[in-house]
Amino acid sequence: MSKLSESEARNGGHGDRSRALVIALVIVLVLALHLFAGQAFAQFGGSAQAQQGALATPLPLSGRGGAGGGVNATQTPIPGTTASVNTLNPTIQVSGAYAGSANSAAKLPFSGKLSLDEAVRRAVDYNLGVVGLTHAARQAEGQTRVARSSLLPNLTGDAAETVETVNLAALGVRFGFPGFTVPTVVGPFNYMDVRARLSQSVADLTARNNYRASQETLRATQLSAQDARDLVVLATGGSYLQVIAAKARVQAAQAQLETADAVYQQTLQQLQFGKVPQIDVNRSQVEVLTERQRLASLQNDVAKQKINLARLTGLPPNDQYDVTDEFGYAAAPPLGLEDAVKQALEQRADLKAAEAQVHAAELARTAARDERYPSLSVSADYGFIGTNPGQAHGTYNATATLTVPIWRGGRTAGDIEEAEADLQQRQAELEDQKSQVESDVRNAYLDLQAASTQVQVAQQNLDVTQQTLAQERQRFEAGVSDSVAISQAQESVASAQLDYINSVFAHNLAKLTLARALGNAPQTLRQFLKLQ
Repeated sequence: MSKLSESEARNGGHGDRSRALVIALVIVLVLALHLFAGQAFAQFGGSAQAQQGALATPLPLSGRGGAGGGVNATQTPIPGTTASVNTLNPTIQVSGAYAGSANSAAKLPFSGKLSLDEAVRRAVDYNLGVVGLTHAARQAEGQTRVARSSLLPNLTGDAAETVETVNLAALGVRFGFPGFTVPTVVGPFNYMDVRARLSQSVADLTARNNYRASQETLRATQLSAQDARDLVVLATGGSYLQVIAAKARVQAAQAQLETADAVYQQTLQQLQFGKVPQIDVNRSQVEVLTERQRLASLQNDVAKQKINLARLTGLPPNDQYDVTDEFGYAAAPPLGLEDAVKQALEQRADLKAAEAQVHAAELARTAARDERYPSLSVSADYGFIGTNPGQAHGTYNATATLTVPIWRGGRTAGDIEEAEADLQQRQAELEDQKSQVESDVRNAYLDLQAASTQVQVAQQNLDVTQQTLAQERQRFEAGVSDSVAISQAQESVASAQLDYINSVFAHNLAKLTLARALGNAPQTLRQFLKLQ
């Protein structure tokens, strides 16, 4: 009986130790799972969303659909008539964003008198064509900074408090002992983790060339904004010249009205003395009414032209202001055609922008090719982890990663092919832009030559018709002519005056077009139009 008791005692002692060992193993396993789940999450970063918050989604630069536009000055031939020597039809066409502006009067006080220099300055600062491309340059600068961020260190911090349970059965823990069952679910338990994380790209040729390409794109956009200023100078200067021409037509119409009225009064006096029949009086009266209606139409045109000019310069859209500059005929500065073409090829901003776009495409192609090469990056984190702040301990992790592309499903070859297509397209556009610059200069020269000849012919024609009108009035006073001849002479003078006004406008517009074709229009404009 005593031996049995000792045996049972010994077996019971072994059983207690076995149960204690199993419990110890379970505790170690739980702690291991705890530490692995907790510290692996804390030290190796967890999910990307835990490290990086949501990023801003950029909106389109303009809220308008198709907010482009352009400026085009042209001279088209018109068939001559027996009553007119004018063969040129000069026009300035402004469309899209260039036809509008932000409010400039709110920031720049306006006296009610507008010079060409002030109109250009307001338009360069507030016209939507320039404003849009200026903000596009700012947007490109932001995109450049985004590309640069891939090359610079990224530092983040996070703090987490975790409460969790662990399903041991789901992790494959399935063992037990007689008289003891391993718990299926362990927990809940908690821990906190406060950590700073640093990542840095050490060698990534693709990211580097993407950044360089974005710099060239930024430069191209800035040059496009500069070219937009030249276009705005052309639009504003052309519109200003249109206002001047429209005012000159009004002044000519007023003079014609005064002449027609004087002839009418003279005809009335002669009717009283029986020198002319009633039909001559009626004919003279109709001429007065016609000139009065013509004057009203021309005054209406001046108002519309001034409203258009106000829209370009950011002024209130009305005609309640005066233009102060007058531009008559003045010869263009001497400049050879070949020298002008060379100058334009050297300083046109749109050509430089096209060259920058080609450089950007070349760098983008290099970036696509660099996708085949390995990249090296490092990352590190340091923080404190524990069940509470008092029991937290510092932990860290440092990792260097060498990524070697082996097979990406053909992605690299596709990127290279796409970049090659972009480069070839931009090279073709550059060649076309060079041709466009040269054609702009040559067309402006041709327009200038035609307008110069037109001014001379129109001036001679005006002198002849004025002499004819003076002679007809003398003959009418002497009673050897009738009002029909005077009316015809007056119409000839009116037509000749309009021809001369139109010719001077065409000549000044051609000089302005040449200034834009050469590039750096704000400065070239002063030289060509003799601005002080």
